[in-house]
Amino acid sequence: MPDFTQRVAAQARVIAPDAIRMRRDLHRHPELAWTERRTTYRIAEALTAYGLEPEVRPDGVGLVVEVGSGSPIVGFRADIDALPIQEETGAPYRSQIDGLMHACGHDAHAAIGVGIAGTLAALGDLPGTARFLFQPAEEDIPSGAARLVEEGAHRGLEAIFAYHVDPTIPAGTVGLKVGPITSAADKIHIRLTGPGGHTSRPDRTVDLVNVAARVVTDLPTRVATELGPDRHLTFVFGRIAGGGAANAIPSVVEMSGTSRVRTVEVWRDLPDLIDRYLREIAAAYGAGVELDYRRGSPPVDNDGAVIDVIRRAAAAVLGADGIRPAPQSMGSEDFSWFLEDVPGALIRLGVGQNDHPVDVHSPTFDLDEAAIEHGIAVGALSLLRLMERPR
Repeated sequence: MPDFTQRVAAQARVIAPDAIRMRRDLHRHPELAWTERRTTYRIAEALTAYGLEPEVRPDGVGLVVEVGSGSPIVGFRADIDALPIQEETGAPYRSQIDGLMHACGHDAHAAIGVGIAGTLAALGDLPGTARFLFQPAEEDIPSGAARLVEEGAHRGLEAIFAYHVDPTIPAGTVGLKVGPITSAADKIHIRLTGPGGHTSRPDRTVDLVNVAARVVTDLPTRVATELGPDRHLTFVFGRIAGGGAANAIPSVVEMSGTSRVRTVEVWRDLPDLIDRYLREIAAAYGAGVELDYRRGSPPVDNDGAVIDVIRRAAAAVLGADGIRPAPQSMGSEDFSWFLEDVPGALIRLGVGQNDHPVDVHSPTFDLDEAAIEHGIAVGALSLLRLMERPR
Protein backbone atom coordinates (compact mmCIF):
# COMPACT_ATOMS: atom_id res chain seq x y z
CA MET A 1 0.00 0.00 0.00
CA PRO A 2 1.15 3.58 -0.55
CA ASP A 3 2.56 5.26 2.54
CA PHE A 4 -0.46 7.58 2.88
CA THR A 5 -2.80 4.59 2.84
CA GLN A 6 -0.70 2.89 5.50
CA ARG A 7 -0.94 5.95 7.74
CA VAL A 8 -4.72 6.06 7.37
CA ALA A 9 -5.10 2.33 8.02
CA ALA A 10 -2.83 2.48 11.06
CA GLN A 11 -4.69 5.44 12.56
CA ALA A 12 -8.05 3.81 11.89
CA ARG A 13 -6.84 0.74 13.76
CA VAL A 14 -5.86 2.90 16.74
CA ILE A 15 -9.13 4.81 16.82
CA ALA A 16 -11.50 1.91 16.12
CA PRO A 17 -11.82 0.70 19.76
CA ASP A 18 -13.02 4.17 20.80
CA ALA A 19 -15.49 4.18 17.89
CA ILE A 20 -16.84 0.77 18.91
CA ARG A 21 -17.33 1.99 22.47
CA MET A 22 -19.15 5.04 21.14
CA ARG A 23 -21.37 2.89 18.92
CA ARG A 24 -22.33 0.75 21.92
CA ASP A 25 -23.06 3.80 24.05
CA LEU A 26 -25.32 5.27 21.34
CA HIS A 27 -26.94 1.85 20.90
CA ARG A 28 -27.82 1.72 24.59
CA HIS A 29 -29.42 5.17 24.43
CA PRO A 30 -31.40 5.42 21.15
CA GLU A 31 -33.35 8.58 20.37
CA LEU A 32 -36.07 9.15 17.78
CA ALA A 33 -36.04 11.75 15.02
CA TRP A 34 -35.66 15.35 16.22
CA THR A 35 -35.00 14.25 19.84
CA GLU A 36 -31.34 13.21 19.43
CA ARG A 37 -29.97 15.59 22.08
CA ARG A 38 -27.96 13.10 24.13
CA THR A 39 -26.64 11.56 20.92
CA THR A 40 -25.58 14.99 19.67
CA TYR A 41 -23.90 15.78 22.99
CA ARG A 42 -21.92 12.54 22.98
CA ILE A 43 -20.78 13.09 19.39
CA ALA A 44 -19.75 16.68 20.16
CA GLU A 45 -17.91 15.52 23.28
CA ALA A 46 -15.92 12.93 21.32
CA LEU A 47 -15.07 15.38 18.53
CA THR A 48 -13.91 17.97 21.04
CA ALA A 49 -11.61 15.38 22.59
CA TYR A 50 -9.93 15.10 19.17
CA GLY A 51 -9.25 18.84 19.23
CA LEU A 52 -12.12 19.75 16.89
CA GLU A 53 -14.78 22.45 17.26
CA PRO A 54 -18.23 21.04 16.47
CA GLU A 55 -21.14 23.40 15.85
CA VAL A 56 -24.41 22.07 17.25
CA ARG A 57 -27.60 23.04 15.44
CA PRO A 58 -29.73 25.68 17.23
CA ASP A 59 -32.37 23.17 18.35
CA GLY A 60 -29.72 20.94 19.94
CA VAL A 61 -30.06 17.99 17.56
CA GLY A 62 -27.37 17.29 14.99
CA LEU A 63 -24.12 19.11 14.36
CA VAL A 64 -21.49 20.06 11.80
CA VAL A 65 -17.72 19.94 12.21
CA GLU A 66 -14.82 20.60 9.84
CA VAL A 67 -11.34 19.11 9.79
CA GLY A 68 -8.57 20.91 7.92
CA SER A 69 -8.65 24.25 6.16
CA GLY A 70 -8.83 25.68 2.69
CA SER A 71 -10.21 24.22 -0.51
CA PRO A 72 -11.54 21.94 -1.70
CA ILE A 73 -14.22 21.12 0.85
CA VAL A 74 -15.62 17.59 0.73
CA GLY A 75 -18.29 16.08 2.96
CA PHE A 76 -19.39 13.02 4.90
CA ARG A 77 -22.96 12.54 6.15
CA ALA A 78 -23.79 10.39 9.19
CA ASP A 79 -27.41 9.97 10.31
CA ILE A 80 -28.02 9.57 14.04
CA ASP A 81 -31.69 8.73 14.78
CA ALA A 82 -33.18 5.43 15.98
CA LEU A 83 -36.49 3.64 15.40
CA PRO A 84 -39.59 2.86 17.52
CA ILE A 85 -38.76 -0.87 17.72
CA GLN A 86 -38.39 -3.03 20.82
CA GLU A 87 -34.96 -4.65 20.72
CA GLU A 88 -34.76 -8.45 20.97
CA THR A 89 -31.03 -9.09 20.41
CA GLY A 90 -29.98 -9.85 23.98
CA ALA A 91 -26.65 -8.10 23.29
CA PRO A 92 -24.82 -6.74 26.36
CA TYR A 93 -25.09 -3.27 24.81
CA ARG A 94 -28.78 -3.64 23.92
CA SER A 95 -31.10 -0.65 24.15
CA GLN A 96 -31.96 0.57 27.63
CA ILE A 97 -34.92 2.59 26.35
CA ASP A 98 -38.14 0.63 26.18
CA GLY A 99 -39.61 0.55 22.68
CA LEU A 100 -36.67 2.24 20.96
CA MET A 101 -33.75 0.68 19.09
CA HIS A 102 -30.96 1.44 16.63
CA ALA A 103 -32.27 -1.11 14.14
CA CYS A 104 -30.83 0.56 11.02
CA GLY A 105 -27.18 1.05 11.95
CA HIS A 106 -27.25 4.79 12.48
CA ASP A 107 -25.31 4.29 15.72
CA ALA A 108 -22.52 2.76 13.62
CA HIS A 109 -22.74 5.53 11.01
CA ALA A 110 -22.31 8.15 13.74
CA ALA A 111 -19.41 6.32 15.42
CA ILE A 112 -17.66 5.83 12.08
CA GLY A 113 -18.12 9.52 11.26
CA VAL A 114 -16.49 10.49 14.55
CA GLY A 115 -13.71 7.98 13.86
CA ILE A 116 -13.04 9.38 10.39
CA ALA A 117 -12.91 12.93 11.77
CA GLY A 118 -10.52 11.82 14.52
CA THR A 119 -8.33 9.99 12.01
CA LEU A 120 -8.03 13.02 9.73
CA ALA A 121 -7.38 15.30 12.71
CA ALA A 122 -4.52 13.03 13.80
CA LEU A 123 -2.99 13.01 10.31
CA GLY A 124 -2.92 16.81 10.07
CA ASP A 125 -1.84 18.95 7.10
CA LEU A 126 -4.73 17.88 4.88
CA PRO A 127 -4.96 18.90 1.20
CA GLY A 128 -8.32 20.55 1.87
CA THR A 129 -11.21 20.43 4.32
CA ALA A 130 -13.51 17.60 5.35
CA ARG A 131 -16.97 18.66 6.57
CA PHE A 132 -18.95 16.17 8.65
CA LEU A 133 -22.73 16.46 8.84
CA PHE A 134 -24.21 14.53 11.76
CA GLN A 135 -27.80 14.58 10.64
CA PRO A 136 -30.95 14.00 12.70
CA ALA A 137 -34.21 12.48 11.51
CA GLU A 138 -33.28 10.32 8.54
CA GLU A 139 -36.27 8.10 9.36
CA ASP A 140 -38.78 10.96 9.47
CA ILE A 141 -40.86 12.78 6.85
CA PRO A 142 -40.05 15.59 6.26
CA SER A 143 -36.49 14.44 6.77
CA GLY A 144 -33.43 15.80 8.48
CA ALA A 145 -31.50 15.95 5.22
CA ALA A 146 -34.14 18.20 3.67
CA ARG A 147 -33.87 20.50 6.72
CA LEU A 148 -30.06 20.63 6.57
CA VAL A 149 -30.23 21.45 2.87
CA GLU A 150 -32.63 24.31 3.65
CA GLU A 151 -30.15 25.53 6.27
CA GLY A 152 -27.29 25.39 3.75
CA ALA A 153 -25.16 22.85 5.62
CA HIS A 154 -23.96 21.44 2.29
CA ARG A 155 -23.02 24.75 0.66
CA GLY A 156 -19.48 24.92 -0.66
CA LEU A 157 -19.03 21.16 -0.87
CA GLU A 158 -17.46 19.76 -4.04
CA ALA A 159 -18.42 16.17 -3.19
CA ILE A 160 -20.15 14.25 -0.41
CA PHE A 161 -20.68 10.61 0.49
CA ALA A 162 -22.34 8.53 3.17
CA TYR A 163 -22.51 4.94 4.36
CA HIS A 164 -25.45 2.67 4.90
CA VAL A 165 -24.81 -0.61 6.67
CA ASP A 166 -25.64 -3.70 4.63
CA PRO A 167 -26.13 -7.00 6.50
CA THR A 168 -26.28 -8.98 3.24
CA ILE A 169 -22.51 -8.59 2.63
CA PRO A 170 -19.76 -9.38 5.14
CA ALA A 171 -17.60 -6.99 7.11
CA GLY A 172 -14.53 -6.11 5.10
CA THR A 173 -16.52 -5.35 1.96
CA VAL A 174 -18.32 -2.38 0.45
CA GLY A 175 -21.07 -2.34 -2.17
CA LEU A 176 -20.72 0.25 -4.93
CA LYS A 177 -23.02 1.34 -7.75
CA VAL A 178 -23.04 4.18 -10.26
CA GLY A 179 -26.48 5.70 -10.78
CA PRO A 180 -29.64 5.10 -8.73
CA ILE A 181 -28.95 2.94 -5.65
CA THR A 182 -32.16 3.58 -3.68
CA SER A 183 -35.75 4.33 -4.62
CA ALA A 184 -38.19 7.11 -3.84
CA ALA A 185 -40.56 6.44 -0.93
CA ASP A 186 -43.66 8.29 0.25
CA LYS A 187 -46.00 7.73 3.19
CA ILE A 188 -49.73 7.45 2.58
CA HIS A 189 -52.53 7.77 5.11
CA ILE A 190 -56.13 7.14 4.03
CA ARG A 191 -59.29 7.88 6.05
CA LEU A 192 -62.48 6.21 4.86
CA THR A 193 -65.81 7.42 6.29
CA GLY A 194 -69.42 6.27 6.21
CA PRO A 195 -72.61 6.32 8.33
CA GLY A 196 -71.86 3.07 10.20
CA GLY A 197 -74.49 0.50 11.05
CA HIS A 198 -75.36 -3.08 12.04
CA THR A 199 -73.51 -5.98 10.40
CA SER A 200 -76.86 -7.68 9.77
CA ARG A 201 -77.86 -4.88 7.40
CA PRO A 202 -74.80 -3.87 5.30
CA ASP A 203 -77.19 -2.91 2.48
CA ARG A 204 -78.40 0.06 4.54
CA THR A 205 -74.98 1.60 5.10
CA VAL A 206 -71.43 1.64 3.73
CA ASP A 207 -69.44 -1.43 4.70
CA LEU A 208 -66.16 0.37 5.34
CA VAL A 209 -64.17 -2.74 6.25
CA ASN A 210 -65.09 -4.19 2.88
CA VAL A 211 -64.15 -0.90 1.18
CA ALA A 212 -60.81 -0.90 3.02
CA ALA A 213 -60.18 -4.44 1.78
CA ARG A 214 -60.93 -3.28 -1.77
CA VAL A 215 -58.49 -0.40 -1.40
CA VAL A 216 -55.75 -2.70 -0.11
CA THR A 217 -56.14 -5.15 -2.99
CA ASP A 218 -57.30 -2.94 -5.86
CA LEU A 219 -55.49 0.38 -5.43
CA PRO A 220 -51.90 -0.92 -5.77
CA THR A 221 -52.94 -3.12 -8.68
CA ARG A 222 -54.65 -0.31 -10.59
CA VAL A 223 -51.74 2.08 -10.08
CA ALA A 224 -49.18 -0.57 -11.06
CA THR A 225 -51.17 -1.43 -14.19
CA GLU A 226 -51.29 2.24 -15.18
CA LEU A 227 -47.53 2.60 -14.73
CA GLY A 228 -46.61 -0.62 -16.53
CA PRO A 229 -44.35 -3.48 -15.44
CA ASP A 230 -41.08 -1.65 -16.11
CA ARG A 231 -41.82 1.10 -13.56
CA HIS A 232 -41.20 -1.14 -10.50
CA LEU A 233 -43.87 0.10 -8.11
CA THR A 234 -43.93 -1.31 -4.57
CA PHE A 235 -47.13 -0.12 -2.85
CA VAL A 236 -47.86 -1.86 0.46
CA PHE A 237 -50.11 -1.08 3.42
CA GLY A 238 -48.66 -1.64 6.88
CA ARG A 239 -51.58 -0.57 9.04
CA ILE A 240 -55.40 -0.79 9.00
CA ALA A 241 -57.52 0.30 11.96
CA GLY A 242 -61.29 0.59 12.36
CA GLY A 243 -64.21 -0.61 14.39
CA GLY A 244 -64.49 -1.98 17.90
CA ALA A 245 -67.26 -4.58 17.82
CA ALA A 246 -67.83 -7.69 15.73
CA ASN A 247 -71.46 -6.78 14.99
CA ALA A 248 -71.02 -3.07 14.20
CA ILE A 249 -69.93 -1.62 10.87
CA PRO A 250 -67.59 1.27 11.73
CA SER A 251 -68.04 4.83 10.54
CA VAL A 252 -64.28 5.37 10.16
CA VAL A 253 -61.48 3.11 8.92
CA GLU A 254 -57.93 4.41 8.66
CA MET A 255 -55.04 2.84 6.78
CA SER A 256 -51.40 3.70 6.22
CA GLY A 257 -48.71 2.46 3.87
CA THR A 258 -45.83 3.37 1.62
CA SER A 259 -45.36 3.72 -2.12
CA ARG A 260 -41.92 3.18 -3.62
CA VAL A 261 -40.66 3.73 -7.18
CA ARG A 262 -37.24 3.69 -8.79
CA THR A 263 -37.31 6.83 -10.93
CA VAL A 264 -37.84 10.51 -10.22
CA GLU A 265 -40.15 10.84 -13.23
CA VAL A 266 -42.66 8.31 -11.87
CA TRP A 267 -42.28 9.68 -8.34
CA ARG A 268 -43.38 13.15 -9.45
CA ASP A 269 -46.64 11.89 -10.96
CA LEU A 270 -47.52 9.24 -8.35
CA PRO A 271 -49.58 11.33 -5.88
CA ASP A 272 -52.11 12.38 -8.52
CA LEU A 273 -52.38 8.84 -9.83
CA ILE A 274 -52.99 7.33 -6.38
CA ASP A 275 -55.52 10.03 -5.50
CA ARG A 276 -57.52 9.44 -8.69
CA TYR A 277 -57.81 5.67 -8.37
CA LEU A 278 -58.48 5.85 -4.61
CA ARG A 279 -61.44 8.17 -5.15
CA GLU A 280 -62.80 5.96 -7.90
CA ILE A 281 -62.76 2.91 -5.62
CA ALA A 282 -64.31 4.77 -2.68
CA ALA A 283 -67.02 6.35 -4.86
CA ALA A 284 -68.05 2.96 -6.22
CA TYR A 285 -69.09 1.92 -2.70
CA GLY A 286 -70.35 5.30 -1.45
CA ALA A 287 -67.50 5.88 1.02
CA GLY A 288 -66.01 9.24 1.87
CA VAL A 289 -62.26 9.46 1.55
CA GLU A 290 -59.42 11.69 2.74
CA LEU A 291 -55.87 11.20 1.48
CA ASP A 292 -52.82 12.48 3.34
CA TYR A 293 -49.92 11.97 0.95
CA ARG A 294 -46.52 12.77 2.45
CA ARG A 295 -43.58 13.16 0.12
CA GLY A 296 -40.46 11.30 1.20
CA SER A 297 -37.16 11.44 -0.67
CA PRO A 298 -36.22 10.96 -4.33
CA PRO A 299 -33.83 8.14 -5.31
CA VAL A 300 -30.17 8.45 -4.40
CA ASP A 301 -28.33 8.79 -7.72
CA ASN A 302 -24.62 8.05 -7.26
CA ASP A 303 -22.15 10.18 -9.21
CA GLY A 304 -19.77 8.11 -11.34
CA ALA A 305 -16.68 10.26 -10.69
CA VAL A 306 -17.19 10.13 -6.91
CA ILE A 307 -17.73 6.37 -7.03
CA ASP A 308 -14.51 5.98 -9.01
CA VAL A 309 -12.51 7.79 -6.31
CA ILE A 310 -14.11 5.75 -3.53
CA ARG A 311 -13.59 2.51 -5.46
CA ARG A 312 -9.84 3.15 -5.64
CA ALA A 313 -9.67 4.11 -1.98
CA ALA A 314 -11.64 1.03 -0.92
CA ALA A 315 -9.44 -1.23 -3.03
CA ALA A 316 -6.32 0.24 -1.39
CA VAL A 317 -7.71 -0.53 2.09
CA LEU A 318 -9.73 -3.71 1.56
CA GLY A 319 -8.19 -5.21 -1.59
CA ALA A 320 -9.99 -5.87 -4.85
CA ASP A 321 -12.05 -8.66 -3.23
CA GLY A 322 -13.48 -6.12 -0.80
CA ILE A 323 -15.56 -4.40 -3.50
CA ARG A 324 -18.91 -5.78 -4.60
CA PRO A 325 -21.63 -4.52 -6.93
CA ALA A 326 -24.67 -3.06 -5.17
CA PRO A 327 -28.17 -3.42 -6.66
CA GLN A 328 -30.75 -0.65 -6.59
CA SER A 329 -32.82 -1.06 -3.46
CA MET A 330 -36.54 -0.33 -3.12
CA GLY A 331 -35.68 1.27 0.22
CA SER A 332 -35.28 5.02 0.45
CA GLU A 333 -32.58 7.30 1.87
CA ASP A 334 -32.92 11.01 2.49
CA PHE A 335 -29.24 11.46 1.61
CA SER A 336 -30.65 12.07 -1.88
CA TRP A 337 -31.54 15.65 -0.92
CA PHE A 338 -27.84 16.56 -0.65
CA LEU A 339 -27.24 15.14 -4.13
CA GLU A 340 -29.70 17.61 -5.66
CA ASP A 341 -26.89 20.18 -5.39
CA VAL A 342 -23.65 18.25 -4.74
CA PRO A 343 -22.17 15.25 -6.60
CA GLY A 344 -21.93 12.33 -4.21
CA ALA A 345 -22.52 8.70 -3.43
CA LEU A 346 -24.15 6.35 -0.94
CA ILE A 347 -21.90 3.40 -0.11
CA ARG A 348 -23.11 0.03 1.20
CA LEU A 349 -20.90 -0.95 4.15
CA GLY A 350 -20.77 -4.70 4.74
CA VAL A 351 -21.71 -5.64 8.32
CA GLY A 352 -23.08 -9.16 7.82
CA GLN A 353 -22.43 -11.57 10.68
CA ASN A 354 -23.29 -14.95 9.15
CA ASP A 355 -24.87 -16.71 6.20
CA HIS A 356 -28.38 -15.81 7.38
CA PRO A 357 -28.33 -12.07 7.99
CA VAL A 358 -31.10 -10.30 9.84
CA ASP A 359 -32.45 -7.37 7.85
CA VAL A 360 -32.39 -3.77 9.05
CA HIS A 361 -35.52 -2.53 10.86
CA SER A 362 -35.74 -5.92 12.59
CA PRO A 363 -35.87 -6.23 16.41
CA THR A 364 -32.99 -8.73 16.21
CA PHE A 365 -30.75 -6.66 13.94
CA ASP A 366 -27.10 -6.35 14.95
CA LEU A 367 -23.85 -5.92 13.04
CA ASP A 368 -20.26 -7.13 12.89
CA GLU A 369 -18.32 -4.37 14.64
CA ALA A 370 -15.18 -5.18 12.63
CA ALA A 371 -16.88 -3.10 9.94
CA ILE A 372 -16.34 0.04 12.02
CA GLU A 373 -12.57 0.01 11.50
CA HIS A 374 -13.06 -0.73 7.81
CA GLY A 375 -15.55 2.13 7.51
CA ILE A 376 -13.16 4.56 9.19
CA ALA A 377 -10.19 3.62 7.00
CA VAL A 378 -12.09 3.61 3.70
CA GLY A 379 -13.93 6.80 4.64
CA ALA A 380 -10.83 8.74 5.66
CA LEU A 381 -8.88 7.70 2.57
CA SER A 382 -11.85 8.46 0.32
CA LEU A 383 -12.13 12.00 1.68
CA LEU A 384 -8.41 12.55 1.20
CA ARG A 385 -8.55 11.26 -2.37
CA LEU A 386 -11.60 13.44 -3.10
CA MET A 387 -9.58 16.43 -1.88
CA GLU A 388 -6.66 15.50 -4.12
CA ARG A 389 -8.50 14.76 -7.34
CA PRO A 390 -7.94 17.16 -10.25
CA ARG A 391 -10.51 19.95 -10.69
